[in-house]
Amino acid sequence: MTNGFNKAYPQTFEHGLSINAVNRFIETLKQSFLAFSFDLGGLLAGSILLFFMNVFSYAPWIIIIYPSIISMRGVIGGLFSGKLSTSLHLGTVKPSFLNNTTTFLLLVCSTVILTIESSLMMGALACFVNIFLWGAHLAESLDILSAIMTTMGLSLLFVSPVTIEISILSFKRGLDPDIIVYPIMSTLGDILVTLCFVFSLKLLFSGFLGSLIAWIFDIAFAFITMLLLAKYRKTEQFTRTLREFSLTLLIVTLIVNLTGNLLGKISRVVGRRPEIYILYPALIDTIGDVGSVVGSTTTTKLALGLVGLSFKDIRKSLPEMGGACLSSTAWFLLFSVISLYLTHKLIVLNNLIRLALLLLILSVLAASAISVISYTLAVVTFKNGLDPDNFVIPCESSLSDSITTAFLLLVIYLFKY
Repeated sequence: MTNGFNKAYPQTFEHGLSINAVNRFIETLKQSFLAFSFDLGGLLAGSILLFFMNVFSYAPWIIIIYPSIISMRGVIGGLFSGKLSTSLHLGTVKPSFLNNTTTFLLLVCSTVILTIESSLMMGALACFVNIFLWGAHLAESLDILSAIMTTMGLSLLFVSPVTIEISILSFKRGLDPDIIVYPIMSTLGDILVTLCFVFSLKLLFSGFLGSLIAWIFDIAFAFITMLLLAKYRKTEQFTRTLREFSLTLLIVTLIVNLTGNLLGKISRVVGRRPEIYILYPALIDTIGDVGSVVGSTTTTKLALGLVGLSFKDIRKSLPEMGGACLSSTAWFLLFSVISLYLTHKLIVLNNLIRLALLLLILSVLAASAISVISYTLAVVTFKNGLDPDNFVIPCESSLSDSITTAFLLLVIYLFKY
C-alpha cells in the first residue's frame, strides 16, 4: 500500500528509487495547500465568539483566560499531532483506532495528564493575578479554575479523537500526516475549543445545578488523571514525555510573557484596519502551520537518519520548506481578496494590489523565519538527546504568533497602510 511515508520520504522505497527534490517540492506544495485551506476556519472561531459575546458579561476575567486556553490547547495539540505523525511513519503506532500499540496508548494517556497539568498551571496563575492584583474573592477564583478545567477537559474529549482520525485517514490515503494533521487541527481545534469554552461558561453561570455539574466533571477528570499517572508512572516513554513537556511549558510561558506588549500593540493597530483585523487569526494560523510542516517533517527525517545534525543539512529540507512557504503565500494572496470583500462588499483594484503586496511580503518574511526556527529547534533538541516532538511544534506554535505579529507591524509601518 502506498502511504504518506513513501511520498514524503522516497529514499525508503523498497526498490531503492528516490524522487528528486522538484517532486518533493510539488508534493509538499499540493498537500500543504490543501491543509492550509482549513485556516479559513479561523474566521469561524472568531464568529462563534462574536455570536456568543454575551458570555463576556458574566465576569471580567473571561476575556483574559480565553487566549491562554486557546494557546495552551494548541501547544498540547501540537505535541500530540507531532508525536502521532512521527510514530505512524516509524510504525510504532498503527493506523487504527482499536487494537493499537502500547506506544499509542501511552501517548493518549500522557496527553490526558498534560492537559490537566496545563489546566492547573493556567488556573493557578489566573487565580493569583485576580486575587493579588485585582482583589478578587476566593469563590471567584474557584470559578476561574473550574472554567479552565472544564473547557480543557471537554476539548480533550473532542479534539484528540478528531486528531487521531485525521492522522489515520491521511496516512491510509497516501498523504503525509506531518504535512496534513497539525495545519487542519490548529484551526479545527480553535473552533472546538471556542465552543467548549462557551458551553463551560454557560454551564458554570447557569445556577447551582450547572456549577455542580461542572465541578463533578472537573473532579472526575482529575481522578482519572491520577489513576493514569499511578498506573504508568514507572514507564520510561511516559515519564520522559511528561518531564520534557514541563520544560516546554516553561519555554512557552516565557515566550508569551516576553511578547505580550508587542501583541497588544499590534492588536490596536490592526483594529483600525478592518480587512486585516478580520484575517488576523488566519494569518497567524497559516504561519504556525508552515512551521509545523517544516518541524514535523524534520523530526521524522531525524528519527529515520535521513538528515544529519549539521545545520548545513538544511538544504535537504529546502523542498519541504519551499512547498510550505509557497502554499502560505498563495493563501495570503487569496486572503487579500476575501478580506476586502467581507469588509467592503466590493473590491477596488488599487486597494487589492496594495493589500496583496503587503501580505505577500509578510508571508515571505514570516514563513521563512518560522521555517528556519522550526528546523533549528528540531536539530538542536535531537542533538541534545531530547525528543524533538516534545518541543518543536509546541514552541513554534507559540513563536509563530509573535513572529507574524512583529512582521505585520513592520510591513504596515513600511507601507503606511
